[in-house]
Amino acid sequence: MGDYCTVCGSRLEDRFLETEGRDIPFCPTCQQYRFPMFNTAVSMIVMNESKDKIVLIKQYNKDRFILVAGYVNHGENVESAVIREVKEEMGLTVSSMEFNKSEYYEPSNTLMINFAVTVTDECVHENEEIDSYEWFTISKARDNIYSGSLAERFLLHYLDQKNKENCN
Repeated sequence: MGDYCTVCGSRLEDRFLETEGRDIPFCPTCQQYRFPMFNTAVSMIVMNESKDKIVLIKQYNKDRFILVAGYVNHGENVESAVIREVKEEMGLTVSSMEFNKSEYYEPSNTLMINFAVTVTDECVHENEEIDSYEWFTISKARDNIYSGSLAERFLLHYLDQKNKENCN
């Protein structure tokens, strides 16, 4: 959030807030706690209806496959953001979604919320937001996702959870 009050500009102090059980930034001028603020984004594991293929994208002129993702707009819930981002970036319609995992991503001060979604067809109508895309089998998606990335952690978590469910 920063070291200064977003309302009055005074330097914040860390003060223990019993109900939170930890130090929270406090503005001595406003006499208000200023809870940390961050961005919120969604990322999606986009699968075809039979759930045997996953689409991965390349963006920002980088030669690495990642998941479809985007920021949640002010006043928008995450489920609507999922549907909107898949439509905007891929031209695809989401038919179902399930929460997978969330993780705070420090480099962009963003809470990333990941969903696994199925789409009604595989006919991608990409726009300028992505450079390219490719549909992969499950095993090839695992092999081709950008290694060491948050996208990889989300994908592997989802696939490992599904594998555990299928083994029980």
